[in-house]
Amino acid sequence: MERTATVLVYSDDTNTREQVRLAAGRRPAADVPEVEYLECATLPAVLSALEVGGIDACVLDGESAPVGGMGVCRQIKDEIFACPPVLLLIGRPQDAWLATWSRAEATVAHPLDPLELAASLAALLRHRLPSAV
Repeated sequence: MERTATVLVYSDDTNTREQVRLAAGRRPAADVPEVEYLECATLPAVLSALEVGGIDACVLDGESAPVGGMGVCRQIKDEIFACPPVLLLIGRPQDAWLATWSRAEATVAHPLDPLELAASLAALLRHRLPSAV
């Protein structure tokens, strides 16, 4: 049986979390495993899920409040051993330099382009799970 990838999606906005799930779909690309999503609306929920483990990639909303995804990314990169790769959703393409500061592996700007989001997530999963499929 094929392994399923777990993707943590952090945003305080339920619509943003839904957009991520719908854009990437159950399988972001044919050569990566099917994805199960773990939705988190708060920083404590993100930290708790990452401490438990089993997360293959994170999608963090840089526009979340009160704790934005860029700060969350920087924090988890500092605090979580073998932190999963992060796809950061940014407010505008010009914010990409801030994503570099946060140490995110990839960015996608709002409004979300489903093809770009799926391709970016698939690339992170390929890197994290090179022999999964």
